[in-house]
Amino acid sequence: MQKTHNQKQHYQKLKPENPWILGLAVVGLIGGGLLIASLFINYGSSQLFCGGAWGRTTFDGNATTTTLQLEAILHYATSRVVPQQSISEITVSYDVLRSLGPSNFLVFGLGHDSLMWAAINPGGRTLFLEEDPKWVQTVLKDAPALRVDTVHYRTQLSQADELLQHYGTEPDCSAKNSFLRGNDKCRLALNMLSDEVYDTEWDMIMVDAPRGYFAEAPGRMAAIYSAAVMARNRKKSGVTHVFVHDVDRRVEKKYAEAFLCKKHLVKAVGRLWHFEIPPPANMSCDFC
Repeated sequence: MQKTHNQKQHYQKLKPENPWILGLAVVGLIGGGLLIASLFINYGSSQLFCGGAWGRTTFDGNATTTTLQLEAILHYATSRVVPQQSISEITVSYDVLRSLGPSNFLVFGLGHDSLMWAAINPGGRTLFLEEDPKWVQTVLKDAPALRVDTVHYRTQLSQADELLQHYGTEPDCSAKNSFLRGNDKCRLALNMLSDEVYDTEWDMIMVDAPRGYFAEAPGRMAAIYSAAVMARNRKKSGVTHVFVHDVDRRVEKKYAEAFLCKKHLVKAVGRLWHFEIPPPANMSCDFC
């Protein structure tokens, strides 16, 4: 979800899809979500959804959701600026959202795909965490309905290896004592987030930011660690779905393996890994 010219060139080299083809595919996904949402609004708790994931979750069904989806369809149908993930990568998260129904979806990063993520989670809660206040204002000019918190990271990519050593020696970083709010001692803990982030049990967490492609960038070490802590502290039943993008890069791959665990990896598509983190009762005292 990066914004610089060099990063845009990086994505252009990696993405095989023609932008128009990817844009049309995204429109199709959003259109499918809009159809499902409209059915739910019309039929409510009828037998169409009895016993299904949609029937088990509160759905607000208000006009804002439909408007957001229509705005997303118009945007992606008329713009050459498309999501950074490939359609095969996007489909992984979309399939999970479709199976869960309206969900609590936390996304690290604000980018050209943000309107899409919000639109394919109709009736759910989608919140974006973004490091760059100026970029937030730029995106919200075109998509004011998106919900965004600005995050100030206290790490740099160049510190990635040293931070793993810090994790091993700092008791407040350990899986047994892991917590985020007010955790000043563990440098990997995101201790500056809003109460909404801490108080919400997230069904899905997407780590596609912050920037992690130059030494002074924040890197995704704290985002991956904090996503693991949120998943482990879940009190609701069921797994937490965590997605990490750009796992072709050393730090993303190393931290995902250290804190989300290869044993919880259920799907790998392109540069995206999908983990299913089980409830705490089913886990050991260590992250992996």
